[in-house]
Amino acid sequence: MKSDWQVLQEKLNERFGNEMDYDAILYLIGLQELGKLHQKFKKDQKLEVMHIAICTLLEPFGFYEYKGRDEEGWPHWELKENLPFLEPKHQNKLIIDAIVDYFKREEFI
Repeated sequence: MKSDWQVLQEKLNERFGNEMDYDAILYLIGLQELGKLHQKFKKDQKLEVMHIAICTLLEPFGFYEYKGRDEEGWPHWELKENLPFLEPKHQNKLIIDAIVDYFKREEFI
Protein backbone atom coordinates (compact mmCIF):
# COMPACT_ATOMS: atom_id res chain seq x y z
CA MET A 1 0.00 0.00 0.00
CA LYS A 2 1.35 3.41 -0.97
CA SER A 3 1.82 6.16 1.56
CA ASP A 4 -0.02 9.45 1.15
CA TRP A 5 3.35 11.05 0.37
CA GLN A 6 3.93 8.60 -2.50
CA VAL A 7 0.40 9.17 -3.82
CA LEU A 8 0.96 12.93 -3.68
CA GLN A 9 4.27 12.70 -5.53
CA GLU A 10 2.66 10.56 -8.25
CA LYS A 11 -0.23 13.01 -8.67
CA LEU A 12 2.14 15.98 -8.86
CA ASN A 13 4.24 14.09 -11.41
CA GLU A 14 1.14 13.45 -13.51
CA ARG A 15 0.01 17.08 -13.20
CA PHE A 16 3.36 18.74 -13.94
CA GLY A 17 5.06 16.10 -16.07
CA ASN A 18 8.10 15.57 -13.89
CA GLU A 19 9.08 14.44 -10.43
CA MET A 20 9.00 17.23 -7.87
CA ASP A 21 11.44 17.27 -4.99
CA TYR A 22 10.75 18.63 -1.52
CA ASP A 23 11.84 22.20 -2.39
CA ALA A 24 9.78 22.28 -5.59
CA ILE A 25 6.68 21.25 -3.66
CA LEU A 26 7.32 23.98 -1.07
CA TYR A 27 7.71 26.51 -3.88
CA LEU A 28 4.46 25.31 -5.47
CA ILE A 29 2.58 25.73 -2.17
CA GLY A 30 4.08 29.19 -1.70
CA LEU A 31 3.02 30.23 -5.19
CA GLN A 32 -0.47 28.90 -4.59
CA GLU A 33 -0.79 30.82 -1.34
CA LEU A 34 0.71 33.98 -2.81
CA GLY A 35 -1.69 33.79 -5.74
CA LYS A 36 0.88 34.92 -8.31
CA LEU A 37 1.35 31.67 -10.18
CA HIS A 38 2.67 33.09 -13.45
CA GLN A 39 4.99 35.78 -12.15
CA LYS A 40 8.77 35.45 -12.42
CA PHE A 41 10.70 35.89 -9.19
CA LYS A 42 14.29 36.75 -8.32
CA LYS A 43 16.28 34.32 -6.20
CA ASP A 44 15.60 36.14 -2.92
CA GLN A 45 11.90 36.36 -3.75
CA LYS A 46 11.83 32.61 -4.42
CA LEU A 47 13.07 32.06 -0.87
CA GLU A 48 10.29 34.34 0.39
CA VAL A 49 7.77 32.27 -1.60
CA MET A 50 9.09 29.13 0.09
CA HIS A 51 8.82 30.89 3.47
CA ILE A 52 5.13 31.50 2.69
CA ALA A 53 4.78 27.75 2.25
CA ILE A 54 6.52 26.98 5.54
CA CYS A 55 4.32 29.44 7.45
CA THR A 56 1.20 28.07 5.76
CA LEU A 57 2.18 24.49 6.56
CA LEU A 58 3.09 25.15 10.20
CA GLU A 59 0.16 27.44 11.01
CA PRO A 60 -2.20 24.52 11.82
CA PHE A 61 0.37 23.31 14.37
CA GLY A 62 0.19 26.66 16.19
CA PHE A 63 3.66 27.90 15.28
CA TYR A 64 2.46 30.81 13.12
CA GLU A 65 -0.59 33.04 13.00
CA TYR A 66 -1.72 34.61 9.75
CA LYS A 67 -1.80 38.42 9.97
CA GLY A 68 -2.92 39.44 6.49
CA ARG A 69 -1.45 40.78 3.27
CA ASP A 70 0.68 43.84 2.67
CA GLU A 71 0.00 46.48 0.01
CA GLU A 72 1.75 44.31 -2.61
CA GLY A 73 -0.39 41.29 -1.79
CA TRP A 74 2.26 39.27 0.07
CA PRO A 75 0.89 37.33 3.06
CA HIS A 76 2.47 37.73 6.50
CA TRP A 77 2.48 35.63 9.65
CA GLU A 78 3.53 36.17 13.22
CA LEU A 79 5.64 33.56 14.97
CA LYS A 80 3.53 32.32 17.90
CA GLU A 81 5.76 29.58 19.21
CA ASN A 82 9.38 28.78 18.49
CA LEU A 83 9.89 25.54 16.68
CA PRO A 84 11.48 22.92 18.91
CA PHE A 85 14.87 21.59 17.96
CA LEU A 86 14.34 18.54 15.79
CA GLU A 87 16.81 16.15 14.29
CA PRO A 88 16.86 16.57 10.49
CA LYS A 89 14.98 13.29 10.03
CA HIS A 90 12.17 14.43 12.36
CA GLN A 91 12.10 17.91 10.84
CA ASN A 92 11.72 16.36 7.38
CA LYS A 93 8.89 14.12 8.65
CA LEU A 94 7.06 17.10 10.18
CA ILE A 95 7.20 19.05 6.91
CA ILE A 96 6.23 16.04 4.77
CA ASP A 97 3.25 15.35 7.05
CA ALA A 98 2.27 19.03 6.85
CA ILE A 99 2.57 18.97 3.04
CA VAL A 100 0.34 15.90 2.84
CA ASP A 101 -2.19 17.54 5.19
CA TYR A 102 -2.14 20.69 3.03
CA PHE A 103 -2.94 18.78 -0.15
CA LYS A 104 -5.65 16.79 1.64
CA ARG A 105 -7.28 20.08 2.74
CA GLU A 106 -7.07 21.22 -0.87
CA GLU A 107 -8.68 17.88 -1.85
CA PHE A 108 -5.81 17.08 -4.20
CA ILE A 109 -5.22 13.70 -2.56
